[in-house]
Amino acid sequence: MLRLLHTADVHLGARHEDLGDAASALRELQHAALREAVDLALAERVDLVLVAGDLFDTNTASRRSVERAVAELARLAVARIRIVLVPGCHDGYTRSSVYRAYDFPALVGEDMLTVLAPGKPWVHLDSLDAVVVGPADPSRPSSGPFAAPGAHELPAVTWRIGLVHAAVGGGEGQVTPAALEASGLDFVALGHDHRAATGTEGTTAWAVPGSPEQVEVDRERPGTVNLVTLDASSGVKVVSVETRQVGTSWHRDLEVEAASVASQSKLVERLRADGDPDIVLDVTLAGERSDELGIDGAAISDALRGAYLRVRVHDGSRPPLTGGVLPPSETIAGAFIRNVESRIVELEDAGTAVAADEAAELREVLRLGRQLLSGTEVAS
Repeated sequence: MLRLLHTADVHLGARHEDLGDAASALRELQHAALREAVDLALAERVDLVLVAGDLFDTNTASRRSVERAVAELARLAVARIRIVLVPGCHDGYTRSSVYRAYDFPALVGEDMLTVLAPGKPWVHLDSLDAVVVGPADPSRPSSGPFAAPGAHELPAVTWRIGLVHAAVGGGEGQVTPAALEASGLDFVALGHDHRAATGTEGTTAWAVPGSPEQVEVDRERPGTVNLVTLDASSGVKVVSVETRQVGTSWHRDLEVEAASVASQSKLVERLRADGDPDIVLDVTLAGERSDELGIDGAAISDALRGAYLRVRVHDGSRPPLTGGVLPPSETIAGAFIRNVESRIVELEDAGTAVAADEAAELREVLRLGRQLLSGTEVAS
């Protein structure tokens, strides 16, 4: 029996430019997720840790990021847990690869880390009665678990394991189900897709662990890794996969009807009441809003700092058409409202994207015009 911890897509050093000043906090959470994964591997006493690509977000990873990653992997080496790693598409094995700039096996030490790359397309783990096979073409991480030499030239072992930075499918960055079935491998540890998935093609089991922490910041639950058990004790090979949480942050979408918002300060109060510092919250204002309601997304994000990891506000609301009795048509206000609203109705009935954009602009013109003509202070 073998027990594995399988991770991928850690993306250490990701910039997260859309998160503003929360980006550094999420980068720290990504390092913490790697540390949590190592803690889990040690606690579960696994035999092998597999990293299926994109340990780093870029090949220009900072020395500090490399040192912190090495320190975590070295904890596994000290515990005599083997590590096999394959580059991904963000940290691919190019001329400028981070795996060329740094000698990871030497840095981790104990002869416990193998980076699968040109010249090292597979590794025989004699003590584990296993071989781990990388992609056929290391310059194309998703080229499938067909490392040269062919499968018939690999050592005779109980377990043949593939390690490829790809998801299952037929598109770019994916390996086909047929290729997995024809691989002759018992288990293929995949990556690239940031959401966990498992499956079987013929006699080949496969799994994607998902990213251990947020990357695109769109996941509705915290990040994960896989604990994999390969069991041949009964004479029949059985592969079982258990997904475990190691991340903490997650993403939530919230749509708020603008008509229910009395003021920006009231909206802030409502959001703070449900605050969670592990959530990136995307708030979308929808429907029609009053002329008096002004929304400043940056100010809302600042006001909720600490209540959430990050709040991003998207104002999709629109000013209403004029309700009640209109001013007489011979007045400036009456003529303005009738002319603008008739054009808005025409554009919205047209049903095209260009017309919808123009109608949205005219609704804003209508709102500002009503306020100016009524002598009300304009809410921008």
